[in-house]
Amino acid sequence: MHGMHIESFNLASRDDAVAAIKPCLDIARWIDAVVDARPYAGIDALLQHARSAAEPFTQAEIDGALAHHPRIGERARGSGVEARFSSAEQAGLGAASHAIEDALRQGNLDYESRFGRVFLIRAAGRDRAGILAELRRRMRNDAVTELHEIGGQLREIALGRLRSVFGD
Repeated sequence: MHGMHIESFNLASRDDAVAAIKPCLDIARWIDAVVDARPYAGIDALLQHARSAAEPFTQAEIDGALAHHPRIGERARGSGVEARFSSAEQAGLGAASHAIEDALRQGNLDYESRFGRVFLIRAAGRDRAGILAELRRRMRNDAVTELHEIGGQLREIALGRLRSVFGD
């Protein structure tokens, strides 16, 4: 999941470079932009380029990327690198009361019926109560505002995953 050096990434074949970062964010245009800008002087240059390549995502790109994301509080399906990232990111959520679990489960369903996609949030560094509060806040967004927020969350998740891949 991690341990690739930036030098290895710079020198890797295009296919290997794509494979290294695809679990961070499965949006083809973003992957191409990050891979094609090699070589990078270091991790900071890579992260800076990855951030700017991510702004903005189109609705189609967001919907495609979200197809792989599990609901918050649910285990990722599969055993690939992306599923391992998701499990690791959600591991810090800690144990929760049944009340919070139930509220998050219901909140996910309410969100999906309102916006037509899964609720996405960068789980790393948050607890379930904080996530629930964010879910409730975002339920008040209009569709355009919410799409913008999802794009920002996808970007933060991708940058966090890139940091793990390149051993920050």
